[in-house]
Amino acid sequence: MTDLTRRLLAEFLGTALLVAVVVGSGISAEQLSPDDVGVQLLENSTATVLGLAVLILVFGPVSGAHFNPVVSVVCWLLGRRQGTGLSGRDLPGYIVAQTIGAVVGAILANVMFDRSAMQISTHHRITTGHVIAEVVATAGLIAVVFGLARSGRAALSAAAVGAYIGAAYWFTSSTSFANPAVTIGRVFSDTFAGIAPASVPGYLAAQLLGALTGLALVAILYPATAAAADNAVIPRDTIDTH
Repeated sequence: MTDLTRRLLAEFLGTALLVAVVVGSGISAEQLSPDDVGVQLLENSTATVLGLAVLILVFGPVSGAHFNPVVSVVCWLLGRRQGTGLSGRDLPGYIVAQTIGAVVGAILANVMFDRSAMQISTHHRITTGHVIAEVVATAGLIAVVFGLARSGRAALSAAAVGAYIGAAYWFTSSTSFANPAVTIGRVFSDTFAGIAPASVPGYLAAQLLGALTGLALVAILYPATAAAADNAVIPRDTIDTH
């Protein structure tokens, strides 16, 4: 297996499992606390925080544990001039692997809870507040990931990214999707964590704007060498692959 194939597999599996955690815990929350949305959100966010941190630790040494197209794009943008970070040749593969993985993860969650495997969400989420929230959530995520990388603290990313996403579940009205692949994947589960197709374009546009905003903040606050871009989310290629 080539190095690129191994990395793409890690991105596929990591994103699939992340969405399975998000959607599966949402279904479980609906079943356990059917009359209390606040408790449902607490259950869903707690599982997501823990699951995301573990997945970053497991897959980070292989692929960098991006699990998110905007993280991959910013990684490429920050490192392209010095030949660090994700290469332009590998970027499309990462995005495709993440997106397919997200869809598979949603389907897997449906099946695990004896739901129809293929569903389309009817959960409409698009409002002005939701769009603004996605800009803020995504900008913050990019600032956390690459701020840590550029300051030599990428090893803290599992805990920091998990903590940030957990907090953003609560301080943003959109519950912080902050991830185009996950947004698309969540279309395929008509459950607590789902999102209706009509809401997706607005979320994707907001996430792209948020990613660019986060990139600008990182460039201003951490004007260090771009070599650290290769360490997002955590340093990869730190395991023996032979």
